[in-house]
Amino acid sequence: MRRKLAVGALLTVVVPSAAAAAWWHSLDLASQPLPGPDMLPGQLDLMQNSVEERRGTILAIVTSTPLAGGGSVNAGLELTELARAYYVFRANGYDVEIASPKGGRPPVNIDEDLGEADIAFLNDPEAQRLLADTRRLDAVDSDAYAAVYVVGGKGVMFDLAEPGPAQRIIAEIYDRDGVVGAVCHGPVALLATRLANGRPLLAGKSVTGFSNEEESFIIPNAREVFPLLLEDGLRRAPGRYSKGPMYLDHTITDGRLVTGQNPWSTWSVAESMIRALGHTPVERAPTREENAVHLLEIYERHGLDRARGAAPKMGEADKRLLLIHAMIAAMRGDIGEAFSLQRLAH
Repeated sequence: MRRKLAVGALLTVVVPSAAAAAWWHSLDLASQPLPGPDMLPGQLDLMQNSVEERRGTILAIVTSTPLAGGGSVNAGLELTELARAYYVFRANGYDVEIASPKGGRPPVNIDEDLGEADIAFLNDPEAQRLLADTRRLDAVDSDAYAAVYVVGGKGVMFDLAEPGPAQRIIAEIYDRDGVVGAVCHGPVALLATRLANGRPLLAGKSVTGFSNEEESFIIPNAREVFPLLLEDGLRRAPGRYSKGPMYLDHTITDGRLVTGQNPWSTWSVAESMIRALGHTPVERAPTREENAVHLLEIYERHGLDRARGAAPKMGEADKRLLLIHAMIAAMRGDIGEAFSLQRLAH
């Protein structure tokens, strides 16, 4: 739905009405059909390449908060941030367990524009069994896990920000030389985490997380909705916060700590966690979405000509995502950039 709205908005903002039909036809979006509803885990290339060795278990921590902003904001966990990491972990030899503050079934935010891994997760009986009955955080024994991964979703800003069981688990795993990962809003759980020696986990660490710019673009009154904005909290922490361009992959690995800025960082966070655990991630083909993000990164750093020159050398890029970024530029009043970005979709 968001992609349909983005394309419609771009038609009205960027493309003159007389040329709209020709422009739309030239995009040939039908050549990039969305994944069907019957995708199964065994059809994912990374699962076909999965290792046989069982290397341990990774704990995924998710929110129990369903709504925010007086009920106007869906605050549940982000399905894409769980599903994609789940299959990276499984394919690389790690079992996955899920825990939440309240236990049981957590609230889930499911976008309409899902990728293959997301749909496979919805069709995966084992994954759905884990999601239906998450462990309560206060009952989790951290000794059972090689790593912990904090999934994003706006709800974590409410139920994982203060010292509690999540911080205990994160600290104990890190103190045992385990790996800690978090994506999008997930790094909020790191703010109050202190290690056994009393030192903040983030002390001296490089870290990222959902930026104020990204938050406020989606929720203009974000400062009224949330108890704090994540970027503000991370900048006040005794570490080094950095951010990349809006809605592009930005992942930072600092030893055994891995953080990602937004949902588009999920793949790289999960695979960076596998590297931090001492393994080379199994091979998989980048998704069209990832190729589009990479193309946008080239555009941000080197301009349109370099990006257009790089496009034929990489895999197929998701035209719909490119158009979303063109729409974002148009909504921010940068019509020139909107024109440039929509040219990448051709």
